[in-house]
Amino acid sequence: MELNKDFWNSRYATNDIGWDLGAPSPPLKAYIDSLTDKSTRILIPGCGNAHEAQYLHNLGFTNVFVIDLAPVALEAFAKRQPDFPKNHLICGDFFEHAAEYDLILEQTFFCAIDPSLRASYAKHMHRLLKSNGKLVGLLFGVPMNADKPPYGGNAEEYRTYFGPLFRMDSLEPCATSIAPRLGNELWMELTKL
Repeated sequence: MELNKDFWNSRYATNDIGWDLGAPSPPLKAYIDSLTDKSTRILIPGCGNAHEAQYLHNLGFTNVFVIDLAPVALEAFAKRQPDFPKNHLICGDFFEHAAEYDLILEQTFFCAIDPSLRASYAKHMHRLLKSNGKLVGLLFGVPMNADKPPYGGNAEEYRTYFGPLFRMDSLEPCATSIAPRLGNELWMELTKL
């Protein structure tokens, strides 16, 4: 299975997106609600329908950027949120993206990439974050599929990728996950070293 632009575009075009909650995930919504600086430069990689970006934008955050391989997903988001800045919608490969952010939000992107890319993910997140920047979000903390997304894992494995590059402020079971994912997700808050 090649997890490329065509694969993801097809999933969005056919609405084969079982991971999509139709709204921001409760743990990320709670985290967003704790943010006070509306100028914080934020990236949401593998944004899909970008519910978290829409929520941030509607709260008045002015520097929210999203990136996804699937133009269908970005086009749908642009139609839903026509006042979202067009130049903040990035259709492309996360691993080729170059910019600097204060905060990156992780929601169903890490589990969608091939596990062989996880060390590269951690290094690229580190490159994209400003000094003391944060990587915050949810990771699956249980074994899952071996041959297709979502790919699971565990905290011990994740520490091998993130530990050398980030201060691990939190990597623990998430108590506020949606019911079907309760007990299967880890809440992650990392600060760039």
